[in-house]
Amino acid sequence: MPLLYSVIARGTTVLARYATCAGNFAEVTEQILAKISPGESGRLTYSHGSYLFHYVAEDGVVYLCITDDEFERQRAFLFLEDIKQRFQATYGARIHNALPYAMNSEFAQVQASQMKHYTESREIDKISRLQGEVSDVKDILVKNIENLACRGERLELLINKTENLNTSAVTFKTTSRTLARSLWWKNVRIIIIIILGLGASIYIIGAMACGPTWKHCTEK
Repeated sequence: MPLLYSVIARGTTVLARYATCAGNFAEVTEQILAKISPGESGRLTYSHGSYLFHYVAEDGVVYLCITDDEFERQRAFLFLEDIKQRFQATYGARIHNALPYAMNSEFAQVQASQMKHYTESREIDKISRLQGEVSDVKDILVKNIENLACRGERLELLINKTENLNTSAVTFKTTSRTLARSLWWKNVRIIIIIILGLGASIYIIGAMACGPTWKHCTEK
């Protein structure tokens, strides 16, 4: 399986991201990013079913990727260190005050290229000069992602496998009280818009037949 998703964020502000397949990656990583302290530095892996969420945090910026549990952890962290150095070298101080997705149009292409490279290269010991900078992955903690969930929240990973595809279609589903309320209000807004649209249509049709104030029809 390839690297599935990569995101670079300052706190919860996403600056650039790229996905190799469809899925609700944003919802899941949003919860992870919200739990990472702004001053945190280091490397960590969260596990969820057969998938792993690896991240490197440095200077208030988080570099995160998602893989399956068969993808080499060392390769994942080499990728993150590579992306981190490229991102810092390209944008420097701009990283700390950039607007959401400010670097996405440019850097997503770099993410895509490097995700492909680190997925396909078979020479793990030669693919990067960063080899010596990545500590033994055995020293990097692995925590269950469920430990991140607050009371009333649940993370569910749904995997749809299709025989005609070489990779699985992965869908992430996040359910919580907050999300439920958000969806409820969204449905209410849709209903209101439909009602207003029907009302406007009826008025326009009536106005065309009876005049703007419907005077011609009411006098009959």
